[in-house]
Amino acid sequence: MKRTIVLGIEGTAWNLSAAVVDEDDVIVEVTHTYRPATGGIHPREAAQHHAAHIGEVIGGVFSQLEEKGISHDEIDAVAFSRGPGLGPCLRIVATAARMISQILKKPLVGVNHCVAHIEVGVWKTAAVDPVVLYVSGANSQVLAYQEGTYRVFGETLDIGLGNSLDKFARSAGLPHPGGPLVEKYAKEATENIELPYTVKGMDFFFSGLSTAATRLLQENKSKNQNQNQNQTQNQNQTQNKNNGEKDGNVDPDDKFLANICRAYQETAFAMSVEVTERALAHTGKSEVLLAGGVGANSRLREMLNQMCEERGAKFYVPEKRFMGDNGAMIAYTGLLMYKAGDTLSLEESAVDAGFRADHVSVTWKEKNPIHVAMEIQKMKNGAEAVVSICPKVFGFENQIRAVVSDNLGNQNPDALKSEMVVKERVQKGYRLDVLDARIRKERTRVEVRMMTEARQAGVLTPVVYGVSETAIKMEYISGIPVKFVIDEHDGTGGDDVEFTKKLGISVGKMVGKLHAVNIIHGDLTTSNMIYTDEEAVCFIDFGLSFTDKNIEAKGVDVHVLFQTLESSHRNSKALIESFSEGYISEFKQAADVLKRAEEIKLRGRYV
Repeated sequence: MKRTIVLGIEGTAWNLSAAVVDEDDVIVEVTHTYRPATGGIHPREAAQHHAAHIGEVIGGVFSQLEEKGISHDEIDAVAFSRGPGLGPCLRIVATAARMISQILKKPLVGVNHCVAHIEVGVWKTAAVDPVVLYVSGANSQVLAYQEGTYRVFGETLDIGLGNSLDKFARSAGLPHPGGPLVEKYAKEATENIELPYTVKGMDFFFSGLSTAATRLLQENKSKNQNQNQNQTQNQNQTQNKNNGEKDGNVDPDDKFLANICRAYQETAFAMSVEVTERALAHTGKSEVLLAGGVGANSRLREMLNQMCEERGAKFYVPEKRFMGDNGAMIAYTGLLMYKAGDTLSLEESAVDAGFRADHVSVTWKEKNPIHVAMEIQKMKNGAEAVVSICPKVFGFENQIRAVVSDNLGNQNPDALKSEMVVKERVQKGYRLDVLDARIRKERTRVEVRMMTEARQAGVLTPVVYGVSETAIKMEYISGIPVKFVIDEHDGTGGDDVEFTKKLGISVGKMVGKLHAVNIIHGDLTTSNMIYTDEEAVCFIDFGLSFTDKNIEAKGVDVHVLFQTLESSHRNSKALIESFSEGYISEFKQAADVLKRAEEIKLRGRYV
């Protein structure tokens, strides 16, 4: 059988790279990287770099092909990075690809940059059907393939992890790229520093982390200046000789910078790993693939591997040459698309700077059915806790007895007669002990308080019987997680349509009641709702909850739910419509929140 050979050109941002691959391996690859004199990337300068060197890069590829005895005629297709990326850079690459396609008279293939990172990772590892943590400069997402597309289960709603690291590094006076130097300094840390840890459902936020770390650096600098003005002046003179930037060598005396680098790295990575674990539990998959340039960080790899070992999942990461932006990933994904007949005419080949991975029809894979884990139904371990059913026995040390009440807040002694659930937040080995203890204790305390307040607002939640530092004894709710109930009624028949509408309205009303008293659930997924034997909806898992009267917080809450519906359920459109109906009927500001949720959805796009 004749092998398929494809030329691929990558140039979304820093890296200009071209490669030729076949089904088995990379045949040739040539790369030229844009390196700014100072600061971060300048889109116009990057485009000028690509324009100046693309002839050299493509020429180098063809020269190496000739040396290997491969003629231009043997190339079957020309692929290029269509997006997402920096518009000026994308246009340079697309123009070159179109020209080569016309000269060689070969089909043109437009490749999604994010999907290419995933496909090259699958190609170069033993992964088959993984949950993917994709972390690069501008992109940070958790994805998995389901029913013909890579669905986004969680993503950053402000800034990509790589850009966040670089931004912090610049504030610390470290040269670009900052990520490797942050990793280097972090290894010299001797003390722990607390920084904001922000996970909402399966989404994460990095800008607050960067702001807090930068503020602490500035405060420490001011403190040192006040203590020893003369010493600071000498340090400034030395630093000015290097244009205000450190040379990248770890100064053993710079303890605070080392400590803040470790705190930043540990916090950001723990957030990313936690969201990956949540997606792993929700989808029921058993593999994790790390993709993107930030994946070169050894500590992130270590944390993901430890999480997978604790869950009995397999962890995969390709060699470093395939982690950053590279021509091989475009060429290989282009090969898959070409063989599936997924090519472009010149008229269709416009670039798309905001091209999302979940907008790509994955024509080269079989459509696997949407699958969600049965773990919660079986009362096994979820993403952060072990949940078990047992007879009601009290005995926590320093136990705090909660008020046993019904939805109206009245005492309900009969509740003490049923079985109970023990939910224990278990230690996560991938997190620093001090960070792990803080998160487990805070979330346990918050969950107890917010469940009680939600019940007082008329929302069905389990009754709390007792609590320790990291475990809760609560009422056992007999029923089925809503995510399974939805899938059982996702048909187009009259009964299914009516059931879906009724369920969506019910969930909308309950969320409306929460938001009316400014309770933000923080993790509104269909895994965290139980459809009870009495055909009511009970809300659980309030560990990420908080109170906030602002439209923004409520918009994020609704966005988390809508994102879960769209990534996990076929009838998401009908569910969102019926949810909105119930939500509007219960909460006066619902229209403003729904509008904000739509705006928040757009923030997840590549910028």
